[in-house]
Amino acid sequence: MIHFLIHDVSDNVGVAVVDVAAGADCIGRNLSTNESLKASSEEAIPLGHKIALKDLAVGDTAIKYGCEIGIIVQAVKAGRHVHTHNLKTKRWA
Repeated sequence: MIHFLIHDVSDNVGVAVVDVAAGADCIGRNLSTNESLKASSEEAIPLGHKIALKDLAVGDTAIKYGCEIGIIVQAVKAGRHVHTHNLKTKRWA
């Protein structure tokens, strides 16, 4: 089962394509290369939300589908939920 998708090797967040349970060993897919990826969820990630694929520090840029989507405003460890509580969109930055 595929749990998350990315579109570019530069992506540092993946998008959950199913509800991901905390503690799950996740399988991902890079849609541009068809490469398989692995990640472990540290908390529940709802369908359509983002999972951090690496540790992200305050000020880092979140990259999804090869596009810069926002600035990290609270440190995020790999496997954690990336959303409005720790990410500010670049649209309003």
